[in-house]
Amino acid sequence: MSVEKNIVLALKQVHDPEIPVNVYDLGLIYEIKVDENKKAFIKMTLTAPNCPMADQLLQDVYDAVMDVPTIEDVAIELTFDPPWSKNRMSEEALLELGLL
Repeated sequence: MSVEKNIVLALKQVHDPEIPVNVYDLGLIYEIKVDENKKAFIKMTLTAPNCPMADQLLQDVYDAVMDVPTIEDVAIELTFDPPWSKNRMSEEALLELGLL
């Protein structure tokens, strides 16, 4: 299994504290890259710019990715461009929240 797939599996263990769905299926993860130095780069957003749990969620993402075998460092870029919308959610997340 590729390192990126392992990162996705790790991110699926991180849940938004306010929504009972993981950050990956919620559509908060915009990009995952790993460089030759085993550093993971995660580009992500939040459901709202003023999310009161932002610091905790970013820490949870960092911790989960650092637990992936072979990853030695993690850089997280928080962006709001494009802004998050429910259209980014997976079908599984939509079903879980009763939106489908």
